[in-house]
Amino acid sequence: MIIVTGGAGFIGSNIVRGLNQRGYTDILVVDDLTEGDKFRNLVDGQIADYLDKDDFRQRVSQGQFSNIEAVFHQGACSDTTERNGQYMLDNNYRVTLELFQFCQAGKIPFIYASSAAVYGAGPVYVENALYESPLNVYGYSKYLFDQVLRRQLQTLTAPVVGLRYFNVYGPNEQHKGRMASVAFHNMNQFRSEGHVRLFGGWDGYVDGGQMRDFIHIDDVVNVNLHFLDHPEKTGVFNCGTGRAQPFNDVASSVVNTFRLGKGKPVLSLPELVEQGLIRYIEFPDDLKGRYQSHTQADLTQLRAAGYEQPFRDVQQGVSEYVKFLLEQGRV
Repeated sequence: MIIVTGGAGFIGSNIVRGLNQRGYTDILVVDDLTEGDKFRNLVDGQIADYLDKDDFRQRVSQGQFSNIEAVFHQGACSDTTERNGQYMLDNNYRVTLELFQFCQAGKIPFIYASSAAVYGAGPVYVENALYESPLNVYGYSKYLFDQVLRRQLQTLTAPVVGLRYFNVYGPNEQHKGRMASVAFHNMNQFRSEGHVRLFGGWDGYVDGGQMRDFIHIDDVVNVNLHFLDHPEKTGVFNCGTGRAQPFNDVASSVVNTFRLGKGKPVLSLPELVEQGLIRYIEFPDDLKGRYQSHTQADLTQLRAAGYEQPFRDVQQGVSEYVKFLLEQGRV
């Protein structure tokens, strides 16, 4: 059996789908369905069982599981604006530590979600403590367990891989509300209002010019499965494209994919702005000093771990995403 925590969530449900595509169906999904709409992410998946996260945590502490092939630990509070440190450290750090100890005791491969938030404002995104300085308690909750792993790398009984996700977008994120991707929000804005809003210039960047490493969910799943296939690899790895692109690229790709679907020509960014299809709002004061204006994964260690597949750029990935949602009637 393979366990996927956060398995009804965005990344977790896509990992379930990726496992299904390989013929895996003996999957235990762990999640919190207090907000029940997330069940939709599992409707198309094949799983063996479901457990609430609190029930699962208790059973892990009692050692009630056996014959586990691997654990993909994606369950976490991913709200970067959450200020409750007690909750964040219990939910993100302590649970990860407990699962790590459980997997080490059972010699079970453990692949867990870290985050690019550990790097804070950057500008260097290399898996090294010299460049890690989280800007919020979410980033710190991820950073803290990464340090636990690093201290124990030489004494592990089973492989452990932490994946530092950059800005992930793609199907099954609709339940995330304001924490959904820029691409998702841009799509809904354009569909409902006929234009896309981006932050104006700040921190030395032009309007819509802040840059992130945007990675499509299918590429994230492929990286996760690579480490399932290579249990000889252990450590903390960036999971991004290695390419920084401005928010303007995301918005332009969204609008132009919609336009192409209606038989209209592709427009340049200046044309999109001139026609009011992309608009800028003042950069929020409450985000100043707590915002990553530029992220770009260094892929040196990921490539050294044998992951050789190319990554989608924003133009390809966002276009695929918009077309998928339009076909599904979800936007």
